[in-house]
This record gives sequence, structure tokens and C-alpha cells, in this order.
Amino acid sequence: MAMAFIWVGITAAAVICGAANGCMAAVSTAALDGARAAVELCISLAGVLCLWSGFMELLKQLITRILGSGLLSTALVLVRAVTVLMVLYVIWRCYTSFKKGQRRKDPVVMLEDAATGAHFPVLYWENSIGRSRSCDIQIPDNSVSRDHAVLMRREEGWFVCDTGSHAGTRVRNKQITEPTLVQIGDKIRMGSTTLTLRNASDVPQKKRSMFTGFSKEAASPFKLMLVVTLVQMSLTLQLMIGTGEFRLYPAAPFVILFTASWVLYFFSRRILKRVSFEIETVGLLLSSIGILLLSGEGLDTVKMQIAAFGIGIVLFCFLVWFMSDLERVMKLRLYIAIGAILLFVANLVLGKDVNGSRNWIFIGPFSFQPSEFIKIAFVFVGASTLDHLQTKKNITEFIVFAAICLAFLFLMRDFGTALIFFACFLIIAFMRSGSFRTIFLILAAACFGVFLILQFKPYVAQRFSGWMHVWEHTQDSLGYQQVRTMTYIASGGLFGLGLGNGILKYVAAGDSDLVFGMLCEEQGLLMGMAVLFALVLFILYARSDVTRSRSTFYAIAACAVSGMLLFQAALNVFGPTDVLPLTGVTLPFISAGGSSMISVWGLLAFLKASDERTYAARRAGRHPKGEADEDTISFTPPRYSPNNPPTPQPRMNTRAENTAPRSRGTYRVHISEENLSPGQSRTRRKDGNRR
Repeated sequence: MAMAFIWVGITAAAVICGAANGCMAAVSTAALDGARAAVELCISLAGVLCLWSGFMELLKQLITRILGSGLLSTALVLVRAVTVLMVLYVIWRCYTSFKKGQRRKDPVVMLEDAATGAHFPVLYWENSIGRSRSCDIQIPDNSVSRDHAVLMRREEGWFVCDTGSHAGTRVRNKQITEPTLVQIGDKIRMGSTTLTLRNASDVPQKKRSMFTGFSKEAASPFKLMLVVTLVQMSLTLQLMIGTGEFRLYPAAPFVILFTASWVLYFFSRRILKRVSFEIETVGLLLSSIGILLLSGEGLDTVKMQIAAFGIGIVLFCFLVWFMSDLERVMKLRLYIAIGAILLFVANLVLGKDVNGSRNWIFIGPFSFQPSEFIKIAFVFVGASTLDHLQTKKNITEFIVFAAICLAFLFLMRDFGTALIFFACFLIIAFMRSGSFRTIFLILAAACFGVFLILQFKPYVAQRFSGWMHVWEHTQDSLGYQQVRTMTYIASGGLFGLGLGNGILKYVAAGDSDLVFGMLCEEQGLLMGMAVLFALVLFILYARSDVTRSRSTFYAIAACAVSGMLLFQAALNVFGPTDVLPLTGVTLPFISAGGSSMISVWGLLAFLKASDERTYAARRAGRHPKGEADEDTISFTPPRYSPNNPPTPQPRMNTRAENTAPRSRGTYRVHISEENLSPGQSRTRRKDGNRR
């Protein structure tokens, strides 16, 4: 009706304008031509609609006959089996691809001891120097402090920074109090030791053997995306015909997933020119499985999940861009910490109790869980605060922030999320200190805190009284959910009952806290294990990123995020299966909940930003044609010139000051992917003392 009024208005305006200008003849002719074209278009559309309606009617009759036969159930089992194989294939090829991305190269600069003639290879972006065995460059001199200085690479070149040593650090015979630029040939004095920065090519080195690593070539991101699309189509097909009747509504989630996935792919690969796409592929795969699993409950159930998926991708792209500038990150860390605390305060004041926890804020028809978004702020603050470990020991700042966050979570009675925050805190604290003693003291303090809570809050202990005894509580709140979860997991078998055919979704929190059971019931135990393998892949990806990270911020953030996601998945899986007490947390990417979906995509941004390949194209654009970028140096180290400063190996170990001792039998170096043909690998290894 509205369009009719619009067209009438346009026609009237044309007639009035034609009359005013004396062009009524032209208006009449245009009206007749438009009418003729409209009639022809209507006739054509009518024919197309008739053809399509007839085709859909024939398809419906065909599907109905197939559904009436006994062949469909067997075919659907085969479809589910093939779907699992495709998911496992994507996971495996993503793993081999980022393993291929671990290019290594010889150091391009070294430190030379003027007195002894010893040479120390500079392998990382940030290299700790001191007497301690945990330092990247160990100086056997008692006048040198245990953690004396840091040699680090920045865009302007190499910088030396004193870390509060007793004897101080001198560059070019001048005492330094702040990061100081050094060039090839400059002397760095620490205590009674004088080190000279040299080109590695000027220092004779032993012949090294090649180590090829994986024989498989890196997978094509385009081909992997095609497999992800096939997984989406397979799950959609199950939704359409798997319940015994033909349903057309699952096509809507499929179209949205398909469009969003390929838009992200072309934006990253074609516009931003990024080399890697493994982390996005795994995220899209898991999100597709989760959304289409929830689509079995109906389109209304999944609308919010699809919207959150789109918002999550936008947040992912924004955070990757935002973290490209570390100075920007450092400037905003305090404001983000304050914002997180204010969001907790708002949650306490405005939040409503849901299932005994005040962790939801309702605004009209919408609701969100602030703690999910604070996870992003928690990792951000922890990693950015501790990035200044080269100049000062400020772990106290993060301890205070973490204590405030945990206190708010306990006041909100959100103990599951509190456990996730605490696990993330332990990871960050360990990477900062490298001391098991520190972690032991933190755990002891945490145990004491839990003891006090159980003494003064007995209802908390009551919540876990059914743990390991759920079969004695099959009809009450202590075991009702766990018993049914385990029962329906067993009923699903290896390949499941099919999407939409499960019963666990009718149990309270079946699509959120118990979603792993729902996944296994409808898609089988093998699909459930494949999803867990994909989450474990994030740990391996983070470990790979740490070896190449350009800053401790990226390294700490990657390990914290991967640990947080895996720990959260463990709580979700082991709680309903009675391995651990039921805590009520979501399974990343799979569980219903818009806040959770947005949060996990935001956390993935830290993993993406930690990969040095992410910003390689942007950095290369800042260099003149033919000039080597800081991450794209050829296998043979170039000679130093004032316009082409040397480039280091990205840091393998991020614990720069007080780190735990590590193996020093080998050291490995990196080659960027930009200099190699697809699938090509270059790895070098040197046995001997890594000083």
C-alpha cells in the first residue's frame, strides 16, 4: 500500500511538472512506454513465479515420498558422518597451516663481548640481558645485575633500556635513564662488561643443517572456506528434512552465515591483504555449528544469536585494527580498566537475579551479560599493564584490578565466571613472573578465600552438594540437569539423532549451560569431540604466536585468551557430565547467548593480533619499493645501512625479567611467509648453548 502511494505521488509530480513546462506530450509518451514496460515485466514475472511454484511443488512431493520411505534415515546418518569428517579436515588443515607459518631465520644482529670475544645472537623482538639464567642473553659477570637491561626492536631501530640495575647501563659512554637508540658498532657497557652491536653476517657462524618440519603444504584459505560452506550446507539440509517433514526456514540462517563468512574472507584477504586466515576459519566453523544447532529450536530462537554473530565479527575487525598500534593500546588501558569497574557497578545496581545470580541487565526487550564483555577488558588490561615489564615491575596494578573484578563477581554470585577470570589471572601472572612460587602463593590465598566463603555463605556449598552423587538426585535440582544430559548424550551415539530431533533442548538451560549434551545428542559424540579439538587448536595457535610475537602485550594476551576459552569449555563440558560441579557457563561459539557470541569473537581478536603476519601488509606499505620490511627479510641477512636497520627474530619467550629457567640446548629462528612460495618451508636449527 505504501508503494502505491509513492508511485501515485511520483506520477502526479510528473504531470504537474510537465504541464508547467509545456511538455505534456512527452509526459504522455513516457507514461505509455512505462505502462507497456510494466505489463511486459509483470507477464515475465508471472511466468517465472509459475515455473518456480511448480518446481517447489514437485520438490515438495518428491521429498514427501522420500520421507515416507526408509532410505532417508540411512542417508542422513551418512550426511552427519561426512559432516564430522569435513569439520575434522578443516581443523587439521588449519593446524598444519599455522605450523607452516612458523618460519625461522638466522639472527641479523649479535652482541659481541669485547673482552672475551664471545658472541650472543639476538633472536627476539625483546631480549632481556643479565646474569640470570632466565635472561635471553646471559652475561657471566657478577657486576651485571640479574636483570640488567633489555634490547628491543621498534620501528625506529634498536633500543636499549635499563631495568633498574645497580651499576646502570651506558651507551656511547653516557649513562642512560630511558630507552636509547643504538646502531651497529655502538658499545653498550653493563658493569664491567662491554658489548658491541654487530651485524650477524660479520660474525663467522657454524654451518647449520636444515630441518624441514611438516611435509604437508599449507592449506589454501579459499579451499578451507569452501569446506566450511559445505559444512553449513550439510547442517542446513539436516534441518530442512531431518525431522520427517520439509521445512524452508533454515535457509535464512544459512544465507546469513554464508554471506557473513565470505564477506569477512574477502575483506581480510583481498582488501587488507592479510596472509593468514586460520583463526577466522575456525571461528566461522564453530559459529556456524552453534547457530545451526540452535536453529533446530526454531527461527525465533536463533535471531538474536545471528545478530550477535554479525556484531561479533565487526568487533573482531575493530579490535584487530585497534591493537595494531601499541602506543594507542597503552594510552587507553587505564580508561578501559575504569570502564570495566563502572560496568560491574552498573550490573550490581541495575542487574536482575536470574537463577540465583545477578549477572544480567535488561533494557526493554533486550538483555546482556556485562561480565562477558569485561572478559575482553580483563585480558586487555592485564596484557597492556604488564607490557612495561622492561622498565618497572608493576604486577601490583593488575593484582588490584583482578581482585576488584573477582570481588564484584562474588557479590553477583556468578561463581562460574569468577573461576574463568581467576584462571586467566593465573596465566597472566605466571607469564609476568615465571615463578611457580608466586602462583603457589596466589592459589593458597584463593583457597583461603574459598574457605571463608563456604563458612559464611553455606548456600554456596549446598549448590555443590550433589556433585558426584547426581544419580541420587534425579528429580531435584542437585542432579536433574546432569542426569538428563548424560542420558541424552548416550542416546545420540556416534552420529546423533539429527538436528531438531533432540529432547535435551526442552530441559532448562539445555541450549546454553547444557549445550554440549545437546550437540552430542543431535550430531553425535564425534561432532562434540571435533568441537573440543577446535577449541584446543586455539592453545596451539597461541603457542605458535608467542614464538613470533613482536611485543609482550601480544604474547601475554594470546596465551590468556586461549587459556580462558579452553578453561570455560572445560567447565561447560565437565559440569553437566558430573566430572566437575555444575557452574553454569557457556560453551564458546556454541551456546545460546548473544553476549557470549560477541565476547568470544572479541577475544579471538587478541589471537589474531598476536600473529606477526596480521600486520605484515600494513608495515610493508610504509617502506619504499625494494626496501626490506622489518618482518620480511630474506634468508640471507642483509648488510646494515642507516636507511635499512637490522631486523630481529620475533620473541620466542615473553618472560623478560623474572622468568623460569628454560631449556638452552637449541635456539630457533624465523622466516616470514611473504618471502616464500605457498607451501615452502625454511627452518634452521643450531645445537649448542643458547646464551
